[in-house]
Amino acid sequence: MKYGFVKVAAAVPAVKVADVDYNVQQIESIIAQAEGRGVEVIVFPELCITGYTCQDLFKEQLLLDRAESAVITLLDFTRKLDIISIVGLPVIINGLLYNCAAVIQSGQLLGIIPKTYLPNYAEFYEKRWFASAQDLNPTVFYFAGTSVSVSAEPKLFVTTYGMKFGVEICEDVWAPIPPSNNLALSGADIIFNLSASNELIGKHAYLKSLLAQQSARTISGYVYASCGFGESTQDLVYGGNAMIFENGHLLVEGDRFSFSPQIQQCQIDIEKLRVERRQNTTFINAQRSSHALEIACKPVQERDFELQRTIDPHPFIPKNEDMQSACEEILNIQVAGLAKRLYHINAQKAVIGISGGLDSTLALLVTVKAFDKLDLNRKGIIGITMPGFGTTDRTHNNAVKLMNTLGVTIREISIAKAVTQHFEDIGHDMKHHDITYENSQARERTQILMDVANQENAIVIGTGDLSELALGWATYNGDHMSMYGVNAGVPKTLIRYLVTYVSREMATETLLDIVDTPISPELIPADEKGNIKQKTEDLVGPYELHDFFIYYFLRYGFRPKKIFLLAQKAFASTYDDATIKKWLITFCRRFFNQQFKRSCLPDGPKVGSVSLSPRGDWRMPSDASSALWLKECEALD
Repeated sequence: MKYGFVKVAAAVPAVKVADVDYNVQQIESIIAQAEGRGVEVIVFPELCITGYTCQDLFKEQLLLDRAESAVITLLDFTRKLDIISIVGLPVIINGLLYNCAAVIQSGQLLGIIPKTYLPNYAEFYEKRWFASAQDLNPTVFYFAGTSVSVSAEPKLFVTTYGMKFGVEICEDVWAPIPPSNNLALSGADIIFNLSASNELIGKHAYLKSLLAQQSARTISGYVYASCGFGESTQDLVYGGNAMIFENGHLLVEGDRFSFSPQIQQCQIDIEKLRVERRQNTTFINAQRSSHALEIACKPVQERDFELQRTIDPHPFIPKNEDMQSACEEILNIQVAGLAKRLYHINAQKAVIGISGGLDSTLALLVTVKAFDKLDLNRKGIIGITMPGFGTTDRTHNNAVKLMNTLGVTIREISIAKAVTQHFEDIGHDMKHHDITYENSQARERTQILMDVANQENAIVIGTGDLSELALGWATYNGDHMSMYGVNAGVPKTLIRYLVTYVSREMATETLLDIVDTPISPELIPADEKGNIKQKTEDLVGPYELHDFFIYYFLRYGFRPKKIFLLAQKAFASTYDDATIKKWLITFCRRFFNQQFKRSCLPDGPKVGSVSLSPRGDWRMPSDASSALWLKECEALD
């Protein structure tokens, strides 16, 4: 600090949501550039190590573990550098997850600052994942190879040349009494803010005014860095704000909506600020604290690990002694959800595409039960078979038999002519059995269902299940879409179980044959013997494995390494390690790549402890990177 000037910087790095390795590389590159420019303190955006828009991925242990490893990487990278770097990441402290800033210099972790005010309104849901600094009792914990003391009390970082600075995170400055008030009253010359504020009309002007006022009110330097292009996902756009203020005056501002990383730097006159304070203010510092006794456990010798627990291979299947009660409860949840929707919109009719497969069978059974509950005529249920190029006699006959047994209205509308005309219109060779060939059939079927629903003043009942949603095994705006998805909360293994249960209740051979039929979308022509040629589980893997992966990934946030260990134990007599690994890789890749389909799902009842509803249990960015998960999967042995 020469003549009272300190050179600071606000950085907006390139970010890939959930790709910690990529993000750390970008952060390191900017730190090196800033060091070369003589910057003394640099601040990065909120949660920049993981990405701010990870949403429910913050529940995943792999992401949290890798974030901690990333700090170790940064400590090693900065070992010979003088620059102070402030980066954002999620940190587990005493079992709670906090949105934190880590202050790093010369290979040392100087401190960790948890966020105080968590926005939980409009597009923000931070209380869903994070605890507040107000929930934190003073404690010492071990993080990134360092013993760190944390508390809710204001913390000042004091450089060897006497400059003092504090840190607050995004929403903190929007609060009626920001933490920077206490920091400034305690002597902070500069406040660094790690932020993730999305762009809205008029918001940027308000933000600049807010920061300028806070800098003026606290007579401080205020350095603000917010998320940029890489964070934009789903409904939110981030412009990449980088601004530096001094006592209410904007010194430098970055280029908003830039697609490239940027560093905005300038010198802040600390001496000038201190003179202003001496002439204008009386600071009152109020603190509160609590203390807890810490007891150190003795170290234990590391031992080889062997899993000795029994692991259920079918975690979604009820294990209650009263199996009938469990199945009835599941069906009642589905029925009640659909019945309320029918009652609310005064619908007397429903349209369902009946394929003769498991999913449409359960959807039809649920719809029949809902109509019975509402005292509606079952003839108001319009079951439509839509044979196409891959429809087999077995599934078609089962569909017709089931509808006859249940007493619903039966319609048959072949899609062959319409799809053939469509292929001619778009110039597609019917001999080319590619994704266009398949998806055109799925979308034609959905169009028929929607149009018939309009004709009949009815609603379309969706048949897609939880397992298909997790894998993205649905045609976007085809079978992916409906007006109410009764199976959305039910995984494939449970659907098979429920249909088997109902088959005992109804004493019909048709349901048992449907259960035994290979799962298939039947979009590819049958073989020369008329049997199903396109089998879903040959393409995406066994559903019992995927349901196992879904359960432990979503319910507990286990990392691939642990899911693999559990699957080895659960399926020891069924699948070898290479098979489990193969389909676990498939699951992780498809789960991340297909989130965009889950982001716009129709309503449907939540049935169990796991749900993929974008309005409930699972909010995930459509553009999150699967790199961490796939990298760990590939390393499995």
